[in-house]
Amino acid sequence: MDSVQDFSSTATHPTITIPLNTTTTTTSPSSSSPITTTTAATSPSTLSRYENQKRRDWNTFGQYLRNHRPPLSLSRCSGAHVLEFLRYLDQFGKTKVHTQLCPFFGHPNPPAPCPCPLRQAWGSLDALIGRLRAAFEEHGGKPENNPFGARAVRLYLREVRDSQAKARGISYEKKKRKRPPQQHNPASLMPAQAPPESTTGASNHDQ
Repeated sequence: MDSVQDFSSTATHPTITIPLNTTTTTTSPSSSSPITTTTAATSPSTLSRYENQKRRDWNTFGQYLRNHRPPLSLSRCSGAHVLEFLRYLDQFGKTKVHTQLCPFFGHPNPPAPCPCPLRQAWGSLDALIGRLRAAFEEHGGKPENNPFGARAVRLYLREVRDSQAKARGISYEKKKRKRPPQQHNPASLMPAQAPPESTTGASNHDQ
């Protein structure tokens, strides 16, 4: 994972805006040889909504690693750190998740407010992990070392899905498409009729 672009490299430096279609030359701290970086001309307006959201999620996770105590580099990030990040995001959630002591537990449409906590919805977390998993590999990470694809992360998402489904009284199961009923041809249901016997052969035999 050493080839992964590391967030911590900019932890103590201000953000630098690089004009598009430019080539910058920097010097590696461990080597005197210059490193040339070419910035591609990609206008944010030309990116899809998914790509823009993926970029924002990647930057948010990078900021989380920089603010981590102690600061955490991406190369040392594991599935456990991803779980910490997901739990950290819960404080910004907007989805009411009822506790088992709440009278509205399992009620999809509560008739009154309650003091139950707000959490990130399972669907939002699942989509977020999908974008971060793709961004990790786009920045040089190997699929087998992807912390966003760790088994612990998958189990956590499954647990959140099941617990929220019970607490909110909704189902996250994908609805199966109903196949249209097959129309039977009435002619195919009728038994095959035997061909009529030829009378020509019989008349010749009688002669």
